[in-house]
Amino acid sequence: MDLIILLYKTILFRPYVFVFLAAFLFAAITLIGWPRTWRFWLISWATAFVCEFSSTRTGIPFGWYHYNGSTVGQELYFFNVPFMDSISFSFLLYAAYCVALCLLLPIEQSSPSTRPLLKPLRFDLAARTNWPVLLFTAFLFAFIDMVIDPVALRGDRWFLGKIYYYPDPGLHFGVPFANYVGWAVVGLISLAIYFPLERRLPALSPPPSVTPQLLLGVGLYYGVLAFNLSVTFWIDESFMGMSGLLMHLPVITLLIVRLAGPRRVSSSRPHYS
Repeated sequence: MDLIILLYKTILFRPYVFVFLAAFLFAAITLIGWPRTWRFWLISWATAFVCEFSSTRTGIPFGWYHYNGSTVGQELYFFNVPFMDSISFSFLLYAAYCVALCLLLPIEQSSPSTRPLLKPLRFDLAARTNWPVLLFTAFLFAFIDMVIDPVALRGDRWFLGKIYYYPDPGLHFGVPFANYVGWAVVGLISLAIYFPLERRLPALSPPPSVTPQLLLGVGLYYGVLAFNLSVTFWIDESFMGMSGLLMHLPVITLLIVRLAGPRRVSSSRPHYS
């Protein structure tokens, strides 16, 4: 009963985290169904929790950092790790996965008469579980944390609160580079476990184009990014905010060009004899 009450208090204390979690569940179930969604969530959450538990004791893989326990009693903790922190890894990894798929999945050819507004992407099993997708997802996963972690470190200036600190602050707005390596490691391990399971599960019957379903996950990625950039500017960290915005503009541009850019039109020239 106490655990249920504490979970309820956690939701009230961190409503934005659970809004993102709900968006993840809706987006993932829409694209890959519940059997894959709960496996993806469990694997990524467990991997993140083990890595956080390890790093706060050994410095591996995120480097040394410590939760100060300032919100104990206000929100749910597992050992010394806040529950809301470890579950954030799951929806961020899925969101990064969707961005990677939008950039790497094969594009279906469509006739000029039925050409949709956005290019149709084929949800090919081999293409969505290959090494390029795994590596690019891990990169995008760590990449968004380069906006999240600097503002989270300044949580005492907004409603997150000062919940952790680095004994040896890093060069990237106080965040050590090892932290971003740790995020990439969590992404790599999670997907390396999930992808073989994905291949063994019953085949999906996706529509001819999964672009609309993938855009739900892409929207989650950029929703989280916008939220953190908004907080960054709100606490008057303009240089940090502009840095994060400019970092992500190239990926946004690539997405727009790939999904909505010019299309190759095959045409045959008449031959004269």
